[in-house]
Amino acid sequence: MTDSDPVNNGPFDLERLKELIEMMEAHGLTEISLRRGDEKWRLRRGPLESVQMVPQAAHAAPLAPTAAVTKSESDAAPPDDTVQITSPTVGTFYTAPTPEDPAFVTVGSQVQPNTTVCIVEAMKVFNQIPAEVSGTIVEILVNNGDSVEFGQPLFRVRPG
Repeated sequence: MTDSDPVNNGPFDLERLKELIEMMEAHGLTEISLRRGDEKWRLRRGPLESVQMVPQAAHAAPLAPTAAVTKSESDAAPPDDTVQITSPTVGTFYTAPTPEDPAFVTVGSQVQPNTTVCIVEAMKVFNQIPAEVSGTIVEILVNNGDSVEFGQPLFRVRPG
C-alpha cells in the first residue's frame, strides 16, 4: 500500500517503489513508512497480524496428501502444554546449515531462547531462527526444503 499527501500530484516513481519492495523482501520487512518533506510513502506486505491464521490454514490443506491434512488438524488444536515456534518470514525451511551437517534440533532436543532451531532462506538471505523459548522440541511440523509462510508453525515445544 502507498499513501501520498494530496499536495504532491505528480506520478509515483515506480523504480523507487520496486527497489523498496525488493529491499523489504530481502530483509524480511513487512512494513516501511518513509517521509521527506510533504512526500509520505507507506508500504505493507503480507497478511495483517489479525488475519494471519486464515491464509495459513488455506495454505496447509493443499500442500499434499493425507499427512498434510493431519498436520493441519493438529496445528488447529495444539496440546495445552506446548508452544509453537513460528516462521518470522516467507521462505524455504532448512533443518541444518548444509545438507551434510546434522540438524540444528530434533525431537527431544533441549532448547534455550537463543538456540538456533532452523534456517529460513528468503531471497538468498539465510535467516537463523532462534527458539525464543526454553524447553523440549516435541514435534517438527515441516519438512526440510518445504516452503513456509509468515507466521506458519514450524515446531512445537514443551516449555520447561
